[in-house]
Amino acid sequence: MNALEVRNVCKMFPGNLANDNISLAVRKGEIFAIVGENGAGKSTLMNIIYGIYSPTSGEILVNEKPVRIRSAEDAIALKMGMVHQEFMLIPRFTVTENIVIGDEPHKGIFFDYKRAVREVRDLSERVSLSVHPEAQVCDLPVGAQQRVEILKVLRRGAEILIFDEPTAVLTPEETGELFITMRKLQAEGKTILFISHKLKEVMEIADRIAVLRRGKLQGIVEKQDTSEEQLARMMVGRDVVLEIPHVESHVGAEAFACHDIHVRNNRGFEAVKGVSFKVHGGEIVGIAGVQGNGQDELVNAMIGFTRPLSGSMELNGSNMRLVTTAALRKQGMSYITEDRARRGLVMPYTVRDNVVMGQHLVRPFSNGRGGMRFDKIAEFAEGKVREYDIRPGDIYDTAGSLSGGNQQKLILARELSLPHNFLIASQPTRGLDVGATEFVYHKLLEEKQAGKAILLISLELSEIMGLADRILVLFEGRIVGETTPDKTTEEALGLLMLGVGVDTKVAS
Repeated sequence: MNALEVRNVCKMFPGNLANDNISLAVRKGEIFAIVGENGAGKSTLMNIIYGIYSPTSGEILVNEKPVRIRSAEDAIALKMGMVHQEFMLIPRFTVTENIVIGDEPHKGIFFDYKRAVREVRDLSERVSLSVHPEAQVCDLPVGAQQRVEILKVLRRGAEILIFDEPTAVLTPEETGELFITMRKLQAEGKTILFISHKLKEVMEIADRIAVLRRGKLQGIVEKQDTSEEQLARMMVGRDVVLEIPHVESHVGAEAFACHDIHVRNNRGFEAVKGVSFKVHGGEIVGIAGVQGNGQDELVNAMIGFTRPLSGSMELNGSNMRLVTTAALRKQGMSYITEDRARRGLVMPYTVRDNVVMGQHLVRPFSNGRGGMRFDKIAEFAEGKVREYDIRPGDIYDTAGSLSGGNQQKLILARELSLPHNFLIASQPTRGLDVGATEFVYHKLLEEKQAGKAILLISLELSEIMGLADRILVLFEGRIVGETTPDKTTEEALGLLMLGVGVDTKVAS
């Protein structure tokens, strides 16, 4: 029996056919993966299934009966639930409050919190998802927050669960725990849609896999009849190198150094506690750590967004304590941010405007008297669009109209075009498909060979292991380990990231 079926679904946006006549059926009780490039139509299709978008044409069947899903409330009523990549939780609320919000048990007209706690505890024990019902969500690690999201969906009676890039911010150990949970849910008869760009994980967890490319369904394959390489070829339309090649380069002069840096977070607590390291030209230094262990605060201090409590930093031998972000860029720092929407791009601005930012007031883009030379800017932008394969290729499209992968390429084109010798790359492939990821890796290795110093902050251990020459592990604001890829494993790094084997008295 099919739990979910879409028939001939099309979705047209102005100038873009996002879903082109897609038909697929998901069997009851299976784990069904959907993969594809950024912009292939995966998210659009999930948003149609979950009632966020209405299809231009086509129909949806649940339990083999035609349905009309006009909102998320309709989807929930049909026993569907979605676990989003960006958690939809209220940090200041407790676990219980987050799970029952919108469907709270009452005693008369009052919220019955004690009953809610009992219900959450009973549910978590029944499905073996351990949570502390009265803990504040903001105090939980990422893996525990995801368990809260899953419990919230299950409490509403979901029989069809959509997991949208669920492992994007998890360690290997947390990913393993999630997969155990998914298999338990499957054993209970739940149907799971698993959206991911990590082909290794898809091959581990899925029963069948659907591949989308440029809005069209390329095929549905049984796991045992395919491979990572074949899936990548179906996704991108060409062979993709999945292994990161090892690149040798000459290690040069020190480009960046920080000494005993202490930084507060936006809640006033110390998030970086005495961090020291150096980065030299021609090397990639990787920082591994579970999200929320001080990475964001460290980067904010490095790029001049916040001032450290104490300690010192040097860029090309010059003290950075009182300099601005603009001054740091002039001194040779470039920055690939993980937050494309808020920090990386001005979404309403065009590709042309975004790609020249930071050098639009210097020659040849300025006439030297405050006026801009738009012919030179357009010529530069068109060249970068070709070089970085930014699609659809119109420099007058807004940045907000591009897919996530193309937005990332736009940021790369700008940051790598600026004069620099030190590059901070923070989660440079987050949410990217295999083709865009391969492109980013190629550019980072080009930078290394050109003698640039690179600090890579990533949650992807395979990325850290494949690209970094040295690896630093950040846990609770301290560097608790330093190693090289040839002397460790992803599993060992993952345990360090979780604090296993770390002296908590030292690391607190």
